[in-house]
Amino acid sequence: MFTRSSGILLHISSLPSSGGIGDFGPAAYAFVDFLAVSQQKYWQILPLNPTDAVYGNCPYSSPSAFALNTLFISPELLVKDGLLKKDELSALPAPSRLDRVDYAAVIERKNKLFDQAFARFKNTAMENEDFSAFCKKEDYWLAPYAQFVLFKKRFNGTIWSDWPEDIRERRNDILKEFSAKFPDDIKKIKFLQFIAFKQWTQLRAYARTRKIALIGDIPIYVNEDSADVWANPQIFKLDAKLKPVFVAGVPPDYFSKTGQRWGNPVYDWERIKASDYEWWMKRVRHNLELFDTVRIDHFRGLMGYWQIAAAEPTAINGHWEKGPGEDFLARMQKIFPGLSVIAEDLGVITHDVSEAMHKFNLPGMKVLHFAFSGDPHHPYLPENYSEQSVVYTGTHDNNTSKGWFRKDAPQHEKDFLQKYLQKKIDENNVTGALMEMAFKSRALLAIVPMQDVLDLDETGRMNVPGTVYGNWEWRLSPESLSQARASRLAQLVQNTQR
Repeated sequence: MFTRSSGILLHISSLPSSGGIGDFGPAAYAFVDFLAVSQQKYWQILPLNPTDAVYGNCPYSSPSAFALNTLFISPELLVKDGLLKKDELSALPAPSRLDRVDYAAVIERKNKLFDQAFARFKNTAMENEDFSAFCKKEDYWLAPYAQFVLFKKRFNGTIWSDWPEDIRERRNDILKEFSAKFPDDIKKIKFLQFIAFKQWTQLRAYARTRKIALIGDIPIYVNEDSADVWANPQIFKLDAKLKPVFVAGVPPDYFSKTGQRWGNPVYDWERIKASDYEWWMKRVRHNLELFDTVRIDHFRGLMGYWQIAAAEPTAINGHWEKGPGEDFLARMQKIFPGLSVIAEDLGVITHDVSEAMHKFNLPGMKVLHFAFSGDPHHPYLPENYSEQSVVYTGTHDNNTSKGWFRKDAPQHEKDFLQKYLQKKIDENNVTGALMEMAFKSRALLAIVPMQDVLDLDETGRMNVPGTVYGNWEWRLSPESLSQARASRLAQLVQNTQR
């Protein structure tokens, strides 16, 4: 699937654009250029779907598995398209901080610009041609998503399963009647998706000219309060009132005595299989139009998943259910021959998961932060994994490497790391040592978070699992993409034959 190569993990929100959050504009193009000069081949990002303050702006908790986050729309590119004027950008106050995302301020700022852009967009040639074609092509998810966003606003953010019965159960006559009352609201929601997809498609095309491949991320589950569940209740285990009967999570383990109760509705895999996995195949196809490679988060959930009765407050009393397994993977491979997938296989992995990954030639993940327990047979130590692997220093859920060494790693892991490398390791050289270890390894693909490229401490951490607020806010400074840093990365690539 991969040739020997490397890449960088950096989410769009972390780019150093002028609008308070990273976007699909000039800074994204500059980052592609940085990757090319650094001789990287891959740019890995987190899910591009819309986020919600209720879920701490987490990109893994979205009201849609298909829509794009409109906060990533570049105002500069709207100016280029004639949908905004430069003075309309300068009229807004500058963001109070450049190093962190203030989501509330960004939403307020961008909504003003979106109102102006939409007013200018109506009755243009772009609306009559490109927009109409986009709406027709994406109608299967776009129409219900636009209705969902409209109803959420009209019902003051109430969860959809508590909406009036006719709308909750999607009676076509009622939906049409309600939507007809707010044609501009519906059109604006679709317009913003059209612009977001247009800007992303252009960015992806540019990345291809620079020979940079994009790695996207597919969370296996979707939110209960999402357009996906509202529009497709038949593929989830819901009761007569369309509330989840069971929810997803993971069982108690060494890290948590009560396990993790994620709360996502679980799939009714028998019904999904009866449809030849139609909804899931549409989801995969949609992502392949956006990315060159996709990572499936919580891949082991396709083999078997922890199902918890919705009334249970914790994950303790859940039980294992069989997932679609190899039948699902075979269907996916048949429809999408040559599909490039990374299986997120972190944690305790059963034999059937490993077998399926081997059978379908799916590389798994190896995270160096987890490798130094003292066990010489640990699967994340470089000598213990095959070429068909993707090695990371850390992921978006980890501390930075310097932060890990300073704050998280127990002394016995630090001692083992030093013994393993046969040299003194401290917070000043640990990041470089782990990057070199990843690049030298036999894994065909090595991915390093941008925070490690910058050798940042714990202040650069993107997410702390189990916490809701203060995450997903870290941003890159413009001066970070220096020629000197690019040269050092390129030298590492050359030294390790990546």
